[in-house]
Amino acid sequence: MRLFADQSPPFAKVLVANRGEIAVRVMRALRDLGVGSVAVYSEPDRSSLHVRVADEAVALGGRAAAESYLVVAKIHDAAHQSGAEAIHPGYGFLSESATFAQAVLDAGLVWIGPPPEAIRLAGNKLGARRVMTQAGVAVVPGSDLLKDEADLAAAIAKVGFPAMLKAAAGGGGKGMRLVRDASELASAWRSARSEARSFFADDTVYLERYIESPRHIEVQVLADAHGRILHLGERECSVQRRHQKVIEEAPSPLVDAKMRDELGRRAVEAARAVGYVNAGTVECIADASGQFYFLEMNTRIQVEHPVTEMVTGIDLVRAQVLIAAGRPLAIAQADIAPRGHALECRIYAEDPERGYMPSPGTITALRVPEGPGVRHDAGITVGSPVPLEYDPILAKLVVWGADREEAIQRMRRALGEYRVGGVTTNLSLHLRVLDDPRFLSGRYDTGLLASGLEPAARDDNAKLAAVVAAAIAAAQKRDAIAPASASGSAWLAAGRRAAMRRPR
Repeated sequence: MRLFADQSPPFAKVLVANRGEIAVRVMRALRDLGVGSVAVYSEPDRSSLHVRVADEAVALGGRAAAESYLVVAKIHDAAHQSGAEAIHPGYGFLSESATFAQAVLDAGLVWIGPPPEAIRLAGNKLGARRVMTQAGVAVVPGSDLLKDEADLAAAIAKVGFPAMLKAAAGGGGKGMRLVRDASELASAWRSARSEARSFFADDTVYLERYIESPRHIEVQVLADAHGRILHLGERECSVQRRHQKVIEEAPSPLVDAKMRDELGRRAVEAARAVGYVNAGTVECIADASGQFYFLEMNTRIQVEHPVTEMVTGIDLVRAQVLIAAGRPLAIAQADIAPRGHALECRIYAEDPERGYMPSPGTITALRVPEGPGVRHDAGITVGSPVPLEYDPILAKLVVWGADREEAIQRMRRALGEYRVGGVTTNLSLHLRVLDDPRFLSGRYDTGLLASGLEPAARDDNAKLAAVVAAAIAAAQKRDAIAPASASGSAWLAAGRRAAMRRPR
């Protein structure tokens, strides 16, 4: 199925303003299109895979992301130095910065993403709630901006318990506090705002009703600059740890054909309401009765996009590039017919057996699963550094099967073949999930891992000391550790937490 009539190379050269597996993924799509790729890299990433895969590479200098991947001037200089015509931001870092998107356009470059105004509208959670309500999209009952504790008391009287305080500028589970009764309100208010201020430099919070035993469902959309918006079905992302996704699948075992049509229609309405162009994701939450509510819109390619690609046969990154070049979508909604089932396991350099301790180092050995229906999106190879400065995702293992049962069997086999030397990974956690009766039945929710699947962390003073020492050394080298949102690293935050407490 040809998504676009014109498949000719849209650019001569594109700069990928990211690192790791997503940078490699984007570069492969560019090569398929006959487009040259430019990598950028910090000092720890000098010998990383994305630098080797690119047609050319430009050094940014610095170690932390705040000194490299998040410095807009350095990214612009690299683009002009290399002669790149467009910038693809990947996910994370500057990918959802409307300011960066506008700066790219102002510099005469093409931004491979949605318009800056759409990013602003969707990225402001309170503003997005208002836009979705006006468009007739159901949102979780909640409040507007809470200015003080008097506002909080009024909001809780309306929303009721349990409720969730959420950072308006947040993401990744940061700046969120669950409140089950009045005795928890004051401390939750202080801690949610403090964490939001630390991670996002913005302590704005609001309140939402807490949905018990929720399912996290998201819908992929594609919108061109000519008014056509398509949805590509849903993904289930309910296997989470502390609000961060671990395993995803498409389609969702919860969603039937009627529900799928309704979700897709609402997602298209949501995208149209914010003037969306390019690839985006409408995230929803479902309660125990199957009622869906709008959660947020992600204005970038998602980590879990491969499961949608596997069931639709559509290359989403290729589509991003062609849409940014002004190409119109050449198919209609009726032409999209997902088939089979796909699963994705995120492979992290961390140890589930020891409180998810980070495992930085160098990849000394790597055996990647192969065979029918297996895909491996990786940012590593033998010799690759796994620096403490950045998030610990190494790769994504993706499988396709004719149905869910075959996909699960195939993923079990693939995980059993996977070997990584030099660092510890979370492979064992994935195997535990795939053997759990709740997951196998498809009747699970976001509390699956916390309800008995996560291993009890073992005390390991030597490993703890090594991680803390590495975090402290990195901090001393830079004089200060940037917040996780600025540095792009939840690892450094983990190192600081490890210095204050021992895994139990």
